[in-house]
Amino acid sequence: MARIRHVHVFISIFWQLRGVTGKYRHLGVVVTSRLHERSPLDHRRLLLGPAPKLTGVTEPDQQLHRSLRNRHIQLIALGGAIGTGLFYGAADSISAAGPAIVISYLVGGAVIYLIMRALGEMSVHHPTSGAFSEYAHRWWGDLPGFISGWNYWFNYIFVSMAELSVVGIYVNYWFPVVPRWLSAAVLLVIVTTVNLLHVRAYGEVEFWFAIIKVVAIVAMIILGLWIILLGSPPTPATGFSNMWRNGGFMPYGVTGMLAGIIIVMFSFGGTELIGITAGEAEDPQCSIPKAINRVVGRILIFYVGALVVMLAIVPWTKIDGTASPFVQIFDLVGIPGAAAILNLVVLTAAMSAYNSGLYANGRMLHALAHQGDAPKVLGKVNRAGSPWVGVLVSSAVTAIAVVVVGLLPEQAFMYIMSIATISAIINWATIIITQMLFRRRLAPETRANLKFQMPGAPVTNWIVIAFLVLMVVVMLIMPPFRIAVAIGPIWLAVLTLGWWLSRRRNQSRG
Repeated sequence: MARIRHVHVFISIFWQLRGVTGKYRHLGVVVTSRLHERSPLDHRRLLLGPAPKLTGVTEPDQQLHRSLRNRHIQLIALGGAIGTGLFYGAADSISAAGPAIVISYLVGGAVIYLIMRALGEMSVHHPTSGAFSEYAHRWWGDLPGFISGWNYWFNYIFVSMAELSVVGIYVNYWFPVVPRWLSAAVLLVIVTTVNLLHVRAYGEVEFWFAIIKVVAIVAMIILGLWIILLGSPPTPATGFSNMWRNGGFMPYGVTGMLAGIIIVMFSFGGTELIGITAGEAEDPQCSIPKAINRVVGRILIFYVGALVVMLAIVPWTKIDGTASPFVQIFDLVGIPGAAAILNLVVLTAAMSAYNSGLYANGRMLHALAHQGDAPKVLGKVNRAGSPWVGVLVSSAVTAIAVVVVGLLPEQAFMYIMSIATISAIINWATIIITQMLFRRRLAPETRANLKFQMPGAPVTNWIVIAFLVLMVVVMLIMPPFRIAVAIGPIWLAVLTLGWWLSRRRNQSRG
């Protein structure tokens, strides 16, 4: 800000020395007033012309490629959110809330939609692969930008670990003797290799992974409705009565429904990938709004539809979490081959979600490096346009999950998932607060003409913040999540210290 004040003084003196009067004097006022309206990163652009973007590095060997098409963006956002949280975590959420978990998904989906609209408003206005980390830098400050970037990386490390932690369970369905850690290690190597290729290769792989998941869920819903309405010998038509038997629709009351929301929100993690892909989208102004408006609705249809079918076919008390609840159901129903096919699908879903997680982590480290918040080496890009150093570092850290699965095969998912959830809450709060500050920074006419506006802002911002606070309170009440809540402030303190040390290092070099 000291530099801005110097510019202000310089311009004022300049106009006085020039003796400018009358109709031209207002130009100095216009320039200086615009300096105050804009973020610090815009000042150089206003006075000296366009400057390089924080993440859009000018060197050819450090640039990401804009190669993701609209169909890639649509399916990446969808695929990133349909993974272990639904196919495996649904068992824990059902155990916590019973059939009322359906309401938890509807409420959580509405909140996620608002968060994505807030992110979308900024992404369409300023598309970048740094996503809300760069937005926090621009419109909030250096410390929030530093924290949000590293926290997002941290979040997706644990999301990736969660995906790896359950791969062995799916593989054991066919090969019980294969150690779970070995399955996780093999998946880690395969997905890392894919992410070192051209971004379009990642986009194609994720596109088809997502197609498999979507087709499987739709087929499962149709098959489930057939069993519910017509039956499948020897299973008679079940109807929907299982939704309110065995203790009623809300067997644990509102408390159970709130407990289920924690796992539900973990399931929705991954939709933020829309912001990350903006930096590599061919037409972000078109593809980002389409992806946000469509993907949340589709996720709700798939999640809620699949859960209603599952809960109607068998009593919710029979879902024990020893395997994917979807596989368990078709095992109980006894349809030949259905459970094995579905197990392959849920394995594909875990691969897809981990693929998206590693993609996000590599891009976030790339963005952090070019914002000056991480070592420059993490910003290196190979000839294919992949941030290969960031991908390899993220993959190496995620490999810790292989060790955790080996030591705690039964508890690994719950511990990892709870840490990922508290980290996601920090991410979502950052998005909402940054979007509020983003609007305040804009001139009124610019704000009124935003191409993709968050509905109901700023009232909806405060609704989301209140919901996130409620989530933290619920996590404090529930013993399995208390450790994660305790880790949150410690992690923020570590990041603050890291920012301070980074700033001192940069100042000593400068």
